[in-house]
Amino acid sequence: MTRKNIRAVSRDHDEATVESLRKDPKFAVEYLNAVLQDGDEQELMVAMRRIADAMGGVSQLASKTKLNATTLYRTLSKRGNPELRSMTSMLKAMGLRLAVQPIGKSG
Repeated sequence: MTRKNIRAVSRDHDEATVESLRKDPKFAVEYLNAVLQDGDEQELMVAMRRIADAMGGVSQLASKTKLNATTLYRTLSKRGNPELRSMTSMLKAMGLRLAVQPIGKSG
C-alpha cells in the first residue's frame, strides 16, 4: 500500500468526531459532559467547535444565534473565552443546555 492509499483510508480525529456528532446528536451531550468533567476551557471550545461543524458550521450557528460570525469563530478557537450569554445561546442553537449536577454526597 502506498502512502497516498494509506491517507485515503485513514481520517483524522476531528473528522471522525464531527461525523459521529453529525450521525448521533445524543453523542454531543455525552461528549460535552465528558469534556466539562475532565477537560479545560480550551478543550471545551474545541468540543463546541466540533459540534458546530457537525451541525452545519460556524456560519450557520452564527445565523441561528444571531451572533457575529467572526466573533463566533474567535470564541470557538482554542483561545476563545465566551460570555455565559454567548455560551447559552450557542448551546440552545445546538439543542443543548447547561445543567448543574452534584459531584458527590454532601457532608
